[in-house]
Amino acid sequence: MSARPTGAVVLLSGGLDSTTVLALAAAAGRDTYALSFRYGQRHEVELTCATRQARRFGARAHEIVDLGHIGPLVATATSLVRGSPLAVPRDAVPGAGEIPSTYVPARNTLFLAYALAWAEALSAGEIWLGVNALDYSGYPDCRPEFIHAFQHLADLATRAGVEGRSIVVKTPLMQWTKSQIVVAGHDLDVDYADTVSCYDPTVQGERVLACGHCDSCQLRRQGFVQAGVADPTCYVA
Repeated sequence: MSARPTGAVVLLSGGLDSTTVLALAAAAGRDTYALSFRYGQRHEVELTCATRQARRFGARAHEIVDLGHIGPLVATATSLVRGSPLAVPRDAVPGAGEIPSTYVPARNTLFLAYALAWAEALSAGEIWLGVNALDYSGYPDCRPEFIHAFQHLADLATRAGVEGRSIVVKTPLMQWTKSQIVVAGHDLDVDYADTVSCYDPTVQGERVLACGHCDSCQLRRQGFVQAGVADPTCYVA
């Protein structure tokens, strides 16, 4: 009798990185459970992509958790939520200098805590997420140090961990360049046209136009160019 596939909760925003992670988990034979969040983000349209991508890659379930109350609490500290007095930075050099205003306080800590709870309830052995420490904006909760610390927390804070059934946090993109991510997803037939990476997109009916100037747009565009893969993104400019 063949072994039962490992269950994996996949954090799925609907962007390029998280969709690639979902494709990688599916290709690795995992039973995937996609988890997304609505937290008042300017680019909430990404969640419609997440829904379609979860279906496309055969996720057993896709849950969208409403964390809308977080937006007002952190609005003065991040430009990424609606109602923030801060503007999304344009044409900055990603990863250079100070942590940009698009950093959302404790976002990945919150997301991983929800993923950990669901994974333990499902008896899933893994959590997959698309953090990256190379081509990124410099967010502290995307670094290996943070993931290692959360893994330690997960082992201490759960019945599964205490009983020796550690829920493993998987970060396959951590040391990949954006071009490597694009190539991997392209090889797995990821439809990148149905992903949203822009922090401040313009929505025209069912058409989403990326600004082309935020950190995320710059990294995404650079990744496609360096990968030699046609960029399906529709940009305002």
